[in-house]
Formats: sequence, C-alpha cells, structure tokens
Amino acid sequence: MTQLIQPHGGELKTLYSAPDEAVALKQSAVEHKSWPLTARQICDVKLLLNGGFSPLEGFLNQDDYRRVVEEMRLADGTLWPMPVTLDVTEDATEALSRGDKLALRDPEGWLIAVMTVETIWRPDRELEAKSVFGTEDPAHPGVDHVLNQTHPVYLGGRLTGVEPPVDYDFKHHRHDPAELRRLFAQWGWTRVVAFQTRNPMHRAHQELTYRAAQMTEANLLIHPVVGMTQPGDVNHFARVRCYEHVLKSYPEQTTMLSLLPLAMRMAGPREALWHAIIRKNYGCTHFIVGRDHAGPAKNSDGTAFYDPYAAQELVRQHEAELGIEMLPFKEVVYVQERGQYVPGDEVAEGETVLNLSGSELRRRLQMGIDVPQWFSFPEVITELRRSYPPRHRQGFTVLFTGLSGAGKSTLAKALMVKLMELGGRSVTLLDGDRVRQHLSSELGFSKEHRDLNILRIGYVASEITKAGGIAICAPIAPYTTIRRRVRDLIEPNGGFVEIYVSTPIEVCEERDTKGLYAKARAGLIHHFTGIDDPYEEPENPELEISTGNQSPEEAAQRILLKLEGMGLIK
Repeated sequence: MTQLIQPHGGELKTLYSAPDEAVALKQSAVEHKSWPLTARQICDVKLLLNGGFSPLEGFLNQDDYRRVVEEMRLADGTLWPMPVTLDVTEDATEALSRGDKLALRDPEGWLIAVMTVETIWRPDRELEAKSVFGTEDPAHPGVDHVLNQTHPVYLGGRLTGVEPPVDYDFKHHRHDPAELRRLFAQWGWTRVVAFQTRNPMHRAHQELTYRAAQMTEANLLIHPVVGMTQPGDVNHFARVRCYEHVLKSYPEQTTMLSLLPLAMRMAGPREALWHAIIRKNYGCTHFIVGRDHAGPAKNSDGTAFYDPYAAQELVRQHEAELGIEMLPFKEVVYVQERGQYVPGDEVAEGETVLNLSGSELRRRLQMGIDVPQWFSFPEVITELRRSYPPRHRQGFTVLFTGLSGAGKSTLAKALMVKLMELGGRSVTLLDGDRVRQHLSSELGFSKEHRDLNILRIGYVASEITKAGGIAICAPIAPYTTIRRRVRDLIEPNGGFVEIYVSTPIEVCEERDTKGLYAKARAGLIHHFTGIDDPYEEPENPELEISTGNQSPEEAAQRILLKLEGMGLIK
C-alpha cells in the first residue's frame, strides 16, 4: 500500500499574503511598475500562488532556469522539468533593477501578485526549445511559442499573492491543492489516482480510468486541464460539460472531477514528469501516464514528435524521487466479439478490433454522421454536436495571401459576392487597404507592425467566425509564423482556408497602377514585400491560384468548389 506522500518534505508552498498585508500591498503597488499578465502567465501565476507548482516560490531565476533547461533540476538539485518564467518586453525592463517590486495585473488591471525581481536576463530561446521539447521544429506548438511568441526578456523572482484571479465558470469543480487535500482527508481517500486529460472523454477513457482505480484500490480524480492546451483542441467549456456526463458512469462516491488551470507546453516526456509533480502537490498518490502523454500533433515530416512510451520511461526513471506512483497504461481497444474494451495486448488472434480515430470522429461530427455507441456516450456526442455543429453551419475564414498586385482583393470581392448570392450566413470582407485605414492607421511597415496588423485581422476574423459568419481576408501576410498564429486563432472557432495567390512578381509589377514596385526598386519605398522584404510562400495552403492565367470568375468558382469539398458550404 502506497503511503500518501506530501510533496517536497511535506510542505505545500502557498504564496498568498495575509488579508492585512494584502491591503498594504494594494496601496503600495501604485508606486511599482506594472506588467499585464498574458493568458499563459495567468495560468502559471495561479499555480504558483496556490501551491500547485510547489516547491517554486515564484518565477525561476536565471540559475534555476539554466539548470532546469539543461538538467531538469532547480539550482538546489530538486527535480523540476519545466521552465516557468515571466517573459516581458524590453520596454518593461527600463528602470527595473534587482530588488525592485513589479506589480502583476490581469488584463483588466486588477492586482494579482507582487514580484520581487531577483534576475533579469535574455535567454537563449533556441537552446530552451531544443532542450525542453527535443526539437526546433516550429510545427511543435511549444517550440512555436518559445521562438515566436515569447517576449525577449525573462524575469525571475519571488511572488507574494494579493488575490487570486477570478474564475466565473464551473466554480463547484475548481479546487486548489489545499482544498483537495482537505476533501480527501475528510472523505477518507488515502489512495487517489489522477487522470490527466485535455480532450473529451469517451468510453475507452472511462474504461481505462475505471481499471486503474480498481487495480490500485484507489479513488479516482478526473483532473482535466482547463488552461491553455494545444491549438485546435475542444474548448474547456464543452469539455467540462462532457466530463460531467461521464462522471455519472462511475460508481457513486468513488470519483470526483476537479479542474486544473494549467498552461500546457505539450512537451511529451518532460511534461509527464511535470504533471506527476503537480498531481502529487494536489494530494494524489498515483498518476496515470498513457500512450504519447502530452504529445502534440505531427511534426513537419508527418511523424510523431515523441516515442509513444517515452513519457512513461522518463517518469519511471524518477518515480522513487517523485513520491507518486505511476500507472503506465497502453491503449484499450473495443473487441466486437466480446462487446467490451480490453488492453490492446490482450486481444486474441482472430478477434475483431473496432476503432474510430480522432480525425474520423471530427469528420463525423462535421458531417453530421452518427457516432457508434460503443465508441462514446450519447450524452457526450450530443454535447459535442451542440458546441460544434456540422461544418456547413459553422463560421469560417478565407485568408488570401500573396504579393501586392497578385489579385487578392479582386478575388476576395468576387468570392464575397458569390457567397452572398448563396445566402445563409453574413459575409465580411477584411481587405488589406481598408484594414490599414480603419484598424491599423497608426502602424508602419516594419515586421513588428506588419505582424500586429495581421494579428488584428485574425482577431476580427476569429470573432466573425465564432459568431457563425464568414470572414474574407486579403492582406499580403508575408510571414509564415504569423499566418500560423492566425490559423491557430481561428480554427478552434470554425473553418480556416488559406489561399495562396501565386501570381508571378513580373505580372504583379505590370499591374501596378500606383507605381509602388517602381518606387521600391528606386529605393523610394523601403520594406516592400518582394523587393527588399521577403515573402515566405505558404507550404501547405488549402488552395493555390495564379491570376495570371485565369479570370476572377473562374478563380472564384474554383474556391467555391474547394469550400464545398471541405463541407463549409452546401
């Protein structure tokens, strides 16, 4: 029998100040420099303050960071596999020195915590990506975040919590580590096995977790991540409603649901080790590590980033030091002849295994096709259909990208008219020039400003898509990284179609009624795409069109056929 081991010498490090101290901190914070926390940083701050990240007492300082990246340990030798750092802009560090106080605020300006700055440094982010994720492939969402979305300067230092960020949703399922420990003690739960998930649960997940609890004679904690996960995942609101349905399938008083406000890094083996430490802090004695734990989608070559059982191997290596027992589980599969799920390695010769992949499930949901009851619970499928209707009823965005003069605006207008002719959904055109006039008039043409302009277009398009409308965008959008960020912003809300208008630059120059190419070649205009600023061609657009050899009418018809083939229109 596994003894309930308290984390790191039995101390759960919560960082909130006493009420009278919190009042004083609020009063003095007006004199401190402030930093508005990003969504990812808010998740980290929550778990730092409530003890979920024990033994950390704040964001890693430079010495801790360096050793974590290289050896998965803090400077004092404590096992800790994941950098937890506060990344800020260069401007934020002006007049900021070691020992200074930094007020950490949520996007509305509410004071969450005060940080005592210990170190300020500019990290080697390429080294961090390679060491933590084992790759520098930008197709990995963690790598993309470190290399392309992380601010250039890191701050390390202790935190003093003022008040927790407010969560308005599912309050009855939200518990900090101390609350869960008290509940476990109150209920007599001395053995608790935790299940990590970022996806809806289906019958295979229920079977796997039920077997784990039975095998260990433990109670079960379903502990899904409701912070940031992989782009494209089902939003946590829909997922939690699905978990509530699945919860009814377990024996009464054996299982509970609690939400974890973690920002996942999708770091595979390292992340599994991190998840085990976090669950130990929440009072669990066992932790399920499944196949390809915390592994992201495929890499640029179409293969997995990590070996499917690498996470289990790494956790097993450190199990004694962790103080939480790992339950390594392989896939369970449905055997038709038995009418039940069994571990994959227990399937007898000649037995029929039924399988439904994640992509096939998404296809059936998108097309309104039935999902077999052996695969999932009817209530879960109903919930997913309610949140994610068939594609022809969802909103979507069409992003035209290409050189100036390639014909993007003309195609966008032609497509807009064709879609309005079909009817059924509102259609909005976000043309590059009009967006510059109405949304980005203060921006120049540096890479930073171009990226910001495209992100603004992406944000507006995502809101239109979320509301069930159609957004047609026609900027130049020359950079691969920022186009990927726009895709990640929109795809969770509906369809996304990237169309590369690959008209040759010679044809674009011939069409240039404004004389912009000539001015750029003469040096009168700087940072002009295709002349003295690069255009990064899309590698895998949904459609490529050159307007040099077809009319706008023909091109618009090709696009309509593509949209119909993708199920976005009927």
